[in-house]
Amino acid sequence: MIAITNSRFFRDNELIANQTILINEGKIVAFTDGTIPNGCEVIDAEQDYLVPGFIELQIYGSGGNLFSAYPTAATLAQMDEDLISKGTTNFLACVATNATEIIHQAIEAAKAYRSQAKGFMGLHLEGPYLNAKRRGAHVAEFIKKATLEEVQSLLEKADGVIKMMTIAAELQDDEVIQLLLNNGIVLSMGHSDATFEQATLAYNKGITTTTHLFNAMPSIHHRQPNLPTALFNHPTAMASIIADGSHVDFEIIKMSQKLMQDRLFLITDAVTACNIGPYQHQLLGDKFITPDGTLSGSNITMVQAVQNCVNYCNIPIAEAIKMASLYPAKVMGQQNNKGKIEIGYNADLLLLSSELNLKHVFKS
Repeated sequence: MIAITNSRFFRDNELIANQTILINEGKIVAFTDGTIPNGCEVIDAEQDYLVPGFIELQIYGSGGNLFSAYPTAATLAQMDEDLISKGTTNFLACVATNATEIIHQAIEAAKAYRSQAKGFMGLHLEGPYLNAKRRGAHVAEFIKKATLEEVQSLLEKADGVIKMMTIAAELQDDEVIQLLLNNGIVLSMGHSDATFEQATLAYNKGITTTTHLFNAMPSIHHRQPNLPTALFNHPTAMASIIADGSHVDFEIIKMSQKLMQDRLFLITDAVTACNIGPYQHQLLGDKFITPDGTLSGSNITMVQAVQNCVNYCNIPIAEAIKMASLYPAKVMGQQNNKGKIEIGYNADLLLLSSELNLKHVFKS
């Protein structure tokens, strides 16, 4: 059993101090006023913030090789170790629109690695069922419309490792969307040119979230409401956003958070430098670009995304932490065991300094 003393943590939006948190077998089991059972490993948090581990639902690489360029179990292990060390205790490995062979290799790598996984939760396929008009950095030749037969075959091959897919719902048949939903895939609207009516219909049919808000979709227009407006006006649809200041201006992130509250969550959409394959990324400051100059990914961590929300978007610390933990857990249907510091919840935890710098990672 572990006892963490002298921490500060948020319960809802209230800052709690001077309680000891007991952890046993990967779960939070008790809060005490300082009484510590015999035999506990005692860790003094020294008044640092104790927060839930961060959950990343869209990342292409970390700590070395780009996953789609090297779709192996070894790459997933590399991502796992590196992300945990940086405060991301759970993640979906993302694969962009690509050749069928690469997608199949990524699936086989995920199946081979899942029994050894620490923070790896599965795959997020961002494509290939997108709208070419809003492809962004995705390779046009691989974009296509889904067929029922192809999707059924993909799901059978995946054996449960595909957890999330980004699609342009306005181009897909209802039967395909329903098949994916019936198989428990979290569907996200993205790389889409949907009108207000098309996007609203898609959300009402069961698409629950939206990929990197404002990127690879139409801008808000006062006479032509479209995807972002449908999202803002919908009561439950969620969205990820990249808080690096390059993909979306911080003032827009501030506005979006005010409008969406608990429906907006953080991703990094981070890649790693790569000079092979269809996705070649070159670092330019805090962002990556393709050889032709197209914005292709960020170079931030989830900790940095939280810092940016607090420092540049005037988002309260408690809310920024939820955007990186509780809200992505909600997207994945895991809000009842991840993303909170509560009895019975998973004990993937971080210690952050007053400046929100990472001090320690507890991985259950």
